[in-house]
Formats: sequence, structure tokens, C-alpha cells
Amino acid sequence: MSENAEPHAEDSMDAETTGPVPTPAPAPASPPAADPPPAAEPSPAAEPSPAAEPSPAARPARPPVPSPAQFAGRKAVVRPTLPPAAAGGDSFNPASLAFGRVDDDGTVFVRQGEAERPVGSYPGSTAQEALGYFARKYEDLVAPAGLLVQRLEQTDLSSHDAREALNSLREHIGEANVVGDLDALSAQVVAIEGAIEAKAAQESRERAKAKEAAAVAREKVVRSAEKLATTDPAKVQWKSASARMRELFDAWKTQQQAGPRLDKASEDALWHRFSEARSSFDKARKSWFAHLDEQQDVARRDKEKLVAQAESLAKNKDFGPTAGEFKRLMEQWRQAGRGQRGSDDALWERFKAAQDQFFAAKDEVMAAERVEFEANLTVKEALLLEAEALLPVKDLAAAKRGLRSIQDRWDSAGKVPRSDMHRVEDRLRKVEQTVREGDEQRWKRSNPEVNARAQSMVDQLETAVAGLEADLLAAQSSGDTAAIAAAEQALAARRQWLESARAGLADTAG
Repeated sequence: MSENAEPHAEDSMDAETTGPVPTPAPAPASPPAADPPPAAEPSPAAEPSPAAEPSPAARPARPPVPSPAQFAGRKAVVRPTLPPAAAGGDSFNPASLAFGRVDDDGTVFVRQGEAERPVGSYPGSTAQEALGYFARKYEDLVAPAGLLVQRLEQTDLSSHDAREALNSLREHIGEANVVGDLDALSAQVVAIEGAIEAKAAQESRERAKAKEAAAVAREKVVRSAEKLATTDPAKVQWKSASARMRELFDAWKTQQQAGPRLDKASEDALWHRFSEARSSFDKARKSWFAHLDEQQDVARRDKEKLVAQAESLAKNKDFGPTAGEFKRLMEQWRQAGRGQRGSDDALWERFKAAQDQFFAAKDEVMAAERVEFEANLTVKEALLLEAEALLPVKDLAAAKRGLRSIQDRWDSAGKVPRSDMHRVEDRLRKVEQTVREGDEQRWKRSNPEVNARAQSMVDQLETAVAGLEADLLAAQSSGDTAAIAAAEQALAARRQWLESARAGLADTAG
């Protein structure tokens, strides 16, 4: 007989004491296959009384109950205390029958420790059927307990959900009107509670560890943001830095959504630092670009002035000084800095156009001048040959006349290419220097003062020689040998000086 088809049995003594027990429908001639066969059912007369209970040694062995340490350690798989139920789900563990009895009036009792209590009655049935009915109700409690053990061991069931499931199980156990080993079931509940506590402690450690890791990760994000915010604005690549700050903000949101929440004080402190770093970064970026806009505006105005000056010089034909002015303007352009790209490029095109216009005209003129200068060079090289033919100077007056003619024609010949200028000028200068030196020597020889000094020297030396000759004659007359030798020596020296003075006088006079 299935449980759904069974008549309702009273599950408490209250029903028996307050009114007559409902009489169940007549039982079928033979019990259903799911119930134990009648042959195994003890007769009411053989029903053991409390005084005739079997000794503890004679009782069936209770299934082992796992300890909380086994649950916490997870070292061994603890199997739930499940009965070897049949596939139909209506069977029960025969060992459970040893924990119950049926009184003569049909009341079913369950034994727990040394005490027993009534759990109900099953009118109109055999004692075996009554015990089986309440034993199956016991299995309805054992099965959830075993299932909870399996979920704790083999799934990620949280301690919170496990505790709720255990509380629900306790509510059902309470003063459950069942027949079975209630002490073993209570011990299993205690073991499950220990395993839940151990799992709660493990979860607490894991949460603490996860929070610590989350705090480290968020601290890393905050420090990266603070580093970006305090970098010298002149050294920041703002495009990549802005992208990096967005990545850090996305990382913060991801950590906040996926990671464990920190305590409010830590969470608020980190967010305050991160938010302040982002604000500082944005403020620095805006300030930098505002400063950059101002610099670009100044550069634009400066370059507009340079462009106006360049355009005013573009048609100037005074090529030498104007080329120097363009060089100065170009240096000022480099120092002006960069403006906004569009306006800066447009101003540069105008500046370059004015510069190109000037230098194109200059190059055209210079090309024509180069042809002229080459012709002038040919003339001057011929004049150099003529000038160099005056050397060495033999007739100073003729050389001076020839050189003056060459110099006049040299000036009339005009400019030569710059690369040849020093070469030809140096050759002519050598000829001029040689003629000049000859003229200076001639002038020195004809200088009246020099002649007068030379004549005076000659006169003095002639007087001295005459005096020394008289002294020599006097010494010779006296026969003084020493005086003769001294006079001869002095006279020889004066005569030599006199010859040199007469030669110098002859040169100045010549």
C-alpha cells in the first residue's frame, strides 16, 4: 500500500485522548508489495513491552555518524545515513523498527535513549504495518539530512544556505512522530552543524583574504591614478594618459562589481583618493590645454606679424640686406612656437611663399650676375699677367706708371665670382707691395735729413782721421813705440768707419 493510499494515522496522542480514533478503511486481503510481508509482522501478543525491550547489546547497530572535524577537514567522504530504500521510495530501514513498538491498543511508541514516547496510531493495521508507516516517516527526515551532508561535501553550498536548510530540518525533526534512531539523527544534525560552522569559518577566512586582495588591487588602481595626476603636465602624453585613466576607472568599477566589498571606511577612503586623483588629473589636463591654447594664440599673432614683414620684403631688390632680414625672420619664426595646426600651416604657406618669391628673384639676378662676373674674371686674370710682368722692378718709375694703368682698368672690370675674389686680389696685392717697397727704398735714399746726417758723420770721421794721422807722425818722430802702436790702431779703426760712412752717403745720394 503506497503512502498516498494509506488512511491517515494519528501522529500524536492528543488525537487519542480528545476523541475516538478514526477507523481506517478495511485493509486489503494482502499488503502491497512495498510494505513488509505479513509473515514478517509480529503478532500483537508477541509485541514486546517496555519491560521486555531487548538489551542494548541486542539492538541493531546504528549507522556511523560523521564528526564535525570530518566535515571541516573534508578528508574523507562521509556518506549520509540513508536506508537501502527500494526504487519505489516506500521502503525503510528494517533496523528502524527496533526503535519502536505498538501497544495493545494500537498506539505506536518510539524509543529514544532510555525513554519512549507515543507517536500516533495506525488503526485497522497490523503492528508491522504501523511501525513501517512511522519508520518511513523517519526516512523522510534522514534523507534530507543525508542530502544536506552531500551538498556540504560536494557542492559550493554556502554556510548561510546550509544553516537555513538545517534550521528547516530541525523544525521538521522537533518532536517528530516517527520511528527510528532519533539519537543517530540528532548526532548527525550536530555533526552537520559543526561542519556548517567550520565552513562558515573557512568562508570568513576566504572573505578576509578576498577583501585583502581586493584592497591591494584597489590600492594599486588608486596609486596609478595618483601617479598620473601628479606627473609634470609638460611631460604627459595626454591622449594615452587619458585613455589610461579611463582604464583605471573601468578597473575600479569591475572590482567593485565583481570583487568583495570592503568595509565602509576603507571603501570610502579609497574612493575619495581615487576620485580626487581623477579630479586633479582632469583639472591639470584642462589647465594644460587652456595654457596650450593661449600659447598657440600668442604664436599665431606673432607669426601673422612675421608673415606681414616677409610679404613686404618679397619684392625688395636690395638682395644682400634683405636676405639677412629673411634669415632673421626665419629665426624668429622658429622661436615663436607652434600654433593650432590649421592656422599654423596656412601662415607657414604664406611665409614660405614670400620667402620663395624673394629668393627666386634673387637667384635669377644672381644667375645673370654670375655670367657677368665670369667675364670680369677673364679680364682681371689678363690684367694680373700684365701686372706680374712688371716684376722684378728694374725701372721704378716705369713700373709705377704701368701699375697705375692696370689698377684703373682693374676697377673698371667690375666684380668677379665670390669663389675667385680672394685669389685674384691676393695676386694683384703682391705686385703692388713689391712696387711700393721699391719706391720706399728710393725715397729713403733721397731723404735730405738722412743725407745731412750721413755727410756730418763723414766730416767728423775725416777730422778724426786727420787728427790721428798727426798723432802718428808725432809718435814716430819721438820714437815712442807704444804711442806709435796705439796711434796706428786708432787710425785704422777710424779709417774703416770713414769708408762705411762714405759708402752710406753715396747710397743716399744715388
